[in-house]
Amino acid sequence: MFKIQEIREIIKLVDSSSIDEFVYEVDGAKVKLKKNGVVVTETVAPKKEVAAPVVQQSAPAAPVAPVAAPVKAEEAPAAAPANNDPSLHKIVSPMVGTFYQSPNPDSPAYVKVGDKVGNETIVCIVEAMKLFNEIEAEVQGEIVEILVKDGELVEYGQPLFLVKAE
Repeated sequence: MFKIQEIREIIKLVDSSSIDEFVYEVDGAKVKLKKNGVVVTETVAPKKEVAAPVVQQSAPAAPVAPVAAPVKAEEAPAAAPANNDPSLHKIVSPMVGTFYQSPNPDSPAYVKVGDKVGNETIVCIVEAMKLFNEIEAEVQGEIVEILVKDGELVEYGQPLFLVKAE
């Protein structure tokens, strides 16, 4: 069986390459990735034989040009200061997992933009392997921005919140 980190690395490699389809099989476990079809599957078969990796390259698809949304003049200043401001403290995820803003779906979020937090204020939960880990602010200040959405997968060290420290 593949580890999630191995699958992520394979996805990154395939994404940065020019191939559109990738199949990898080892010890009866199989990962198949299709870039333009957006298909990621993992199959575990009971067979014992080990097959070499199989790379299939299909005809290149028509390139997709990124679509840039028009930015209104009054929106530009509001979006810029948050991520690039060195005076803001970043609360980062201490692990890979799923980000939750509240202890359960019926409860309000732990914090929202504008809330004051202390060193031990719980700001969110990161679920990893069925364990719900409460994340503390570890800084005193005001929440300026929430960088991830509720239920989103987060990586180790990924910024979750920006705090204007006091």
